[in-house]
Amino acid sequence: MKSHAKVVVIGGGVVGCSVLYHLAKAGWTDILLIERSELTSGSTWHAAGGFHTLNGDPNVAKLQAYTISLYEELEKLTGQSCGLHLVGGFQMADTPERMDFLRQVHAKGRYLGMETELVTPSEAKAMFPIMDETNFVGALWDPVEGHLDPSGTTHAYAKAARMLGAEIVLRNRVVELTQDPDGTWNVVTEQGTVKAEHVVNAGGLWAREIGRMVGLELPVLAMEHMYLLTEDMPEVIEYNKATGRELCHVIDFKGEIYTRQERNGILLGTYEKACKPWSPVNTPWDFGHELLQPDIDRIAPSLEVGFRHFPALERAGIKQIINGPFTFAPDGNPLVGPVQGLTNFWCACAVMAGFSQGGGVGLALSNWMVNGDPGFDVWGMDVARFGEWATRRYTNAKVRENYSRRFSIRFPNEELPAARPAQTTPLYDIMVRDNNAVMGDSWGLETPLWFAPKGTEPKDIVSFHRSNDFEHVGNEVRAVRNGVGVTEIANFAKYEVTGSGAEAFLNRLMTNRMPKAGRIVLSPMLNEFGKLIGDFTIARAGEERFLIWGSSAAQKYHMRWFEKHLPDDGSVHIHRFDQTLVGLSIAGPKSRAVLEKLTDADVSKEAFRFMDFREMDVAGAPCMVNRLTYTGDLGYEIWMPPAYERRVYDAIKDAGAEFGIVDFGMRALLSMRLEKNFPTWFRELRPIYGPFEGSMDRFVRLDKNDFIGREAAAKEKADGPKLRRVSFIVDALDADVMGDEPIWAKVGDKDFGTVGKPHGFGAPRFDADGKRIERKDGGIVDGDWRVVGWITSGGYAHFVEKSMAQGYVPAALAEDESEGLFEIEILGRRRPARITVLPPFDPEGERMRS
Repeated sequence: MKSHAKVVVIGGGVVGCSVLYHLAKAGWTDILLIERSELTSGSTWHAAGGFHTLNGDPNVAKLQAYTISLYEELEKLTGQSCGLHLVGGFQMADTPERMDFLRQVHAKGRYLGMETELVTPSEAKAMFPIMDETNFVGALWDPVEGHLDPSGTTHAYAKAARMLGAEIVLRNRVVELTQDPDGTWNVVTEQGTVKAEHVVNAGGLWAREIGRMVGLELPVLAMEHMYLLTEDMPEVIEYNKATGRELCHVIDFKGEIYTRQERNGILLGTYEKACKPWSPVNTPWDFGHELLQPDIDRIAPSLEVGFRHFPALERAGIKQIINGPFTFAPDGNPLVGPVQGLTNFWCACAVMAGFSQGGGVGLALSNWMVNGDPGFDVWGMDVARFGEWATRRYTNAKVRENYSRRFSIRFPNEELPAARPAQTTPLYDIMVRDNNAVMGDSWGLETPLWFAPKGTEPKDIVSFHRSNDFEHVGNEVRAVRNGVGVTEIANFAKYEVTGSGAEAFLNRLMTNRMPKAGRIVLSPMLNEFGKLIGDFTIARAGEERFLIWGSSAAQKYHMRWFEKHLPDDGSVHIHRFDQTLVGLSIAGPKSRAVLEKLTDADVSKEAFRFMDFREMDVAGAPCMVNRLTYTGDLGYEIWMPPAYERRVYDAIKDAGAEFGIVDFGMRALLSMRLEKNFPTWFRELRPIYGPFEGSMDRFVRLDKNDFIGREAAAKEKADGPKLRRVSFIVDALDADVMGDEPIWAKVGDKDFGTVGKPHGFGAPRFDADGKRIERKDGGIVDGDWRVVGWITSGGYAHFVEKSMAQGYVPAALAEDESEGLFEIEILGRRRPARITVLPPFDPEGERMRS
């Protein structure tokens, strides 16, 4: 084993081998993978080996599509078989609600270029004849599903990496990680020490233990997972003989099971409600090619449903039950990327769907390491998406919840209860006990979503359609627009940047000029490639002191970027407040009258202008006040230490009583931002868009200093953005857009090239007579109509009484407000929509400046 390497990858499962291959393919050949035992010794060897493209996050779905398309290339490159079986698969819906979910998934797939199709239960039975189709109401066909040989695939990655110059060392456990003052890592193993510039934690079942070597407690937990293999089944053999084809995959949501053919029988796996963590505190180092004791009783409820839905299974003998551990993060997505606060320490773990995601994880991480950017929007996998609140106990509770809901529908207005409350503000008991608030989880913080009338249960009725909150959110919005309301805004990120180099530092990071003392600016932040990686409110509190507000969920993501670009001379200091600074917002035409009663400061229109910042006492408490709100109305953000929040809140309610002040929640706030055409971070503004695509033109000062991403942004403006963010008014029925719906336009044969085209890597579908079935729906083209873009977010704008949405369309269409040009697909129905260039509420911005 060599003593020096540019990169050491720890872990020889499918993910570690994929990372090694992609780094070598990118040109880094001085790389070494160290495995404690043999390749595939953790979760990989006993995996069921299934793969699919579909994912709730379209950006993750793109990486899954890449993973699957890579297997044929690997086989050709190495001569090592991956054992590919590309058979396609059905997701079966047993209720109208699950059918709505499949319609949503199908629509989402259009702009990704996926060739999914909605079919009847009888059409599904033709390709999986052992099902009883009377148990279902419909299905979704995905041709890009299948299974492979886990061991063969992992060795194909490893062989390809070796062919490109990488080295692999087996039977050599890493026992310690230390770092020299110059940042060099010492990877201490049983066979000696390797000095490395970078370390990648691809430890799988041992990812926690690797993390702990550097003081990191990763939010990852292994769960026991069972699947069974049947004896040979006559029905399977007969189908194979009659058609010359293998049975396809089937996911049965009701039974929480997945099935596929395995030799002449069936493999059936479960994500049972009675799930069981494995080794929740420490993973034994001597665990390897072993299986866990099966527990058939635990999966019996799922099997009972499976036997009803697939009667032939009940008659089949069970040949083997596989029970092995594999790892999850709290939300089921991988943990990928650099760790904030550590130098060149990278994660590639919690990849529970390794054969769907392993290739994409390897590609994105190698891009990140080699080029400084993953090359994709990987927020759904970024290790930075979890905060300090994601402790081991939180993780253990949330992973169990996620596992047990693997095949459950997540409704857009559904809040999951596990591990809550994690963080609360001083107003939590008032909001819940006195105000009847329905609370939501905002980056681990309990945040009011809406307020139920007294005497009713504060609970959402989950649905894809307008629900029981609709009337009450509308009342909150109207009360704010016509008078005044108060809402808690603790769920923003808050930072303080100080020092002699603070202004130069922020000018280097931000696209806008820094404000004068006592003023506020709004500014995007770009990466080196000119893509949006942040959107901030920045106030200048002093000559060398700036206060910054941004997305709460991106705090570690942004701190990682800030720290990466800090000057070495100590002239800049950054403090993240998190919940040591909380806030309240008052908004509406009566908000100034409320504030005047609470402070001795002059808050008149002339003395306290729009976009002003002041430090002042409010209700006798020292506060910082911004004259702006996300409602787009007259309003103020009032920030204070938590010790003062109850005092200030009570005073606001007392002062506002004569004006009919109301509490309003996050859903009312988001409704009001829609009717102002305001974007929101991680929906409209993401690292796949440039600032001009995102319609952030007025906040990008190309004539100021050379900020990061300036050259790329200047080129985007000179060439003209290909896409533009727009707002729509939608002729919706009883369901509004939720995000990721396709946008159709009546553009004839014009091809704007903005949506994915079907990649052709898919299994055909057949009827019971063996005849190939061609697609029935319009795909991404339907006569003169074409899918030209996608929705990022939307909902109902209650004050203007319009269903609204935001999304991206070709720039050539972005200012066309014609009727009849656009349609947006909502739950399988295309609804007329038109662009509204000016916001429907207060288009000139007079209210917020008043």
